[in-house]
Amino acid sequence: MDDAVLAAMARWPNVPAVYGWLGLDRRGTWRLRGEAIAHPGLRDFLGRNYANDEAGRYFVQNGPQRVYVALDYTPWVLRLEGEALIRHDRQPFAHPALALIDEAGALLLAGDGGVGLLDDRDLSAALDSLCDDRGRALAEARLEAALTGGTRACRLRIGARMLPLESIARDAVAARFGFDPEPQAAAEDD
Repeated sequence: MDDAVLAAMARWPNVPAVYGWLGLDRRGTWRLRGEAIAHPGLRDFLGRNYANDEAGRYFVQNGPQRVYVALDYTPWVLRLEGEALIRHDRQPFAHPALALIDEAGALLLAGDGGVGLLDDRDLSAALDSLCDDRGRALAEARLEAALTGGTRACRLRIGARMLPLESIARDAVAARFGFDPEPQAAAEDD
């Protein structure tokens, strides 16, 4: 977090949190009351001060105030840049260990950094990287099976890594990875 944010938190420790104003869409765009935030400096500030609490609620620390973030899907949105995965806050998504595909064909990656949705603009390139457990390109029938939930022995190649590919239901993602996509004020926050 920014030093100025940390200093403001120390000066004003009991500022009420804000809910329902800030969101993160499926392409990693910050949205303020539904409108895309276009200002690069503000987007960078939001990314630098983005964190989560013990309840799995993601927020931006805006000075002394926490602004909780409504997530369209996952806490992170990922882009492919060469062989690297980059989060929507422009930081690396390090050490992916697992790829997941949901019933709508969305591709998620999970690892030490939590779970992130691959931006749909990179989906075609990622699907071209699906392979068998020996790194060979999938035959058309196996590719179709992988995309419809039959992911047995399929892998996703990201750089030098070959990640196992599993199916997951979209409505099971938040519970499995321990985050709250729609933070609400708790009684103690009132």
